Amino acid sequence: MSAAASSVFDATVFDATVFDATVCELGEGPLWHPLRRQLFWFDILNKSLLTQENDHTRIYRFETLVSAAGWVDERKLLIASDRELFSFDVETGAARTVCALEADNPATRSNDGRADPYGGFWIGTMGKNAEKDAGAIYRWYRGALRKLFAPITISNSIAFAPDGETAFFSDTVTGRVMRVALDEAGWPKGEPEVFLDLTSEGRNPDGAVVDESGLLWLAEWGSSRVAAYAPDGSFVRAITFDAPHTSCPAFGGDDLGTLFCTSARQGLGASARAAKPLSGMTFAAASGARGQKEHRVNL
Repeated sequence: MSAAASSVFDATVFDATVFDATVCELGEGPLWHPLRRQLFWFDILNKSLLTQENDHTRIYRFETLVSAAGWVDERKLLIASDRELFSFDVETGAARTVCALEADNPATRSNDGRADPYGGFWIGTMGKNAEKDAGAIYRWYRGALRKLFAPITISNSIAFAPDGETAFFSDTVTGRVMRVALDEAGWPKGEPEVFLDLTSEGRNPDGAVVDESGLLWLAEWGSSRVAAYAPDGSFVRAITFDAPHTSCPAFGGDDLGTLFCTSARQGLGASARAAKPLSGMTFAAASGARGQKEHRVNL
């Protein structure tokens, strides 16, 4: 954690402090690389991948909108953009197309994504202006991309239970997080069912991650928090952030006990941005839990 960021931006009335003070218009997709012991995250609207190296922020810039990644090896990530999945070497900057992703549809982009326990990669798409039913959720596995669920308006909450037998996802506009059973190769079997219904609370499910005990940690856009829910869907507790638009959590740190969370300025008016100047920054908090090691993508 940057000492300067912590001392200047310490939000003492909240549970988290600032990990990186770079303001993202739409921070998303945090990924703790277990080999590099390094956090990567995205600013989708500014076409950027960010990380910290030696307490300094490094920014990789792309020509396309990028949103989510999985790790392949010590140097390479699989990154989702608005037209493809591609491998990216974080040391040399070399990129290679893996497969097209709605490349024939300029109205959509990638959004939430995560590697699954079987070496695959789940990725959601959505309309660039959140057009109704414009997106879908796909799985890349063993050289092929297959559509899993559609239509989707805002794909989010892609996460996996520790036993590898259940996947979670959401369409944010519905206010519900779904779960679906997985077969022995990691493909969905049966129909998805509602795991969590937040409609009565008016909360918006965004990115999610599951810890090693099976708690689902859900960023709730507009609620300034990441909330933990038990396997039966009951609320356990929440970590609060000094930014209304919390977008996606990730576990990291040497013991996988730190909860990182990206945030966004997108959707905030001028007065809200002034009142919440930490919006768009990336946060860290002691979680009191232990995350799963992020799964490797097998290319």
